Amino acid sequence: MQLPAPIAALTRRMEAMTLLGIVVVAGALWGFVALAAEMLEGDLHAFDEAVLLALRTPGDPTNPIGGPQVEVAMRDLTALGGVTILTLMTAAVLAYLILRGARASALFVLCAVLGGQLLSHFAKFAFSRPRPDLVPHGVDVATASFPSGHSMMAAVTYLTLAVMLARTEKRRRIRAFLVIMAALLAALVGTSRVYLGVHWPSDVLAGWSLGAAWALGVALLARWLARRGRIEPEAPCEAEPAEATPAR
Repeated sequence: MQLPAPIAALTRRMEAMTLLGIVVVAGALWGFVALAAEMLEGDLHAFDEAVLLALRTPGDPTNPIGGPQVEVAMRDLTALGGVTILTLMTAAVLAYLILRGARASALFVLCAVLGGQLLSHFAKFAFSRPRPDLVPHGVDVATASFPSGHSMMAAVTYLTLAVMLARTEKRRRIRAFLVIMAALLAALVGTSRVYLGVHWPSDVLAGWSLGAAWALGVALLARWLARRGRIEPEAPCEAEPAEATPAR
């Protein structure tokens, strides 16, 4: 099937990575919308209950699997998605960018993280899903359940910070390491929320989807702004040095 001429011309001007980013953002948004629709219709209830109960001792929903040590570790991990830790991490990256002379990028990061926070609050207010009452809560909570704010803000903040830090790094393996670590932190935060019984699994999946879509959209916007001189340009990638062959 031949694409219309305007669309074909647009795709020729866009880089493959940009097109891939748009597709991934669209897929993440579709995932969030699908989860929200299924949640509103009540179709996720059986799945949510099954996963929550799988993380509890059979016959005793008050006792999480793994013992007290795992529960303490999960409380530590869930704090990585809290406002205090995310604010400290964001402030540290902002200071780093400013020290490098990337003031425009620092302002962009600040707006991106604050925008993600506002989106999270709006989504919670719009859906107003009650917290799980199937198992006791492992930590105190006060806001609505869908989407998971910790999961979403961990994805928004850590992925956005990783992407913006990666733009200053010339080595591809370091760029990949930053993004992988950010994704791992977001995954651990979301998993801890389900383990502690303060979120339904679908809340966390929705938070990851919307947070990832926001962070990837921020990355695409950063590339567009850099090409127009609005923020500092991305550091050019260097070829990875070949490993030296040991002499025999």
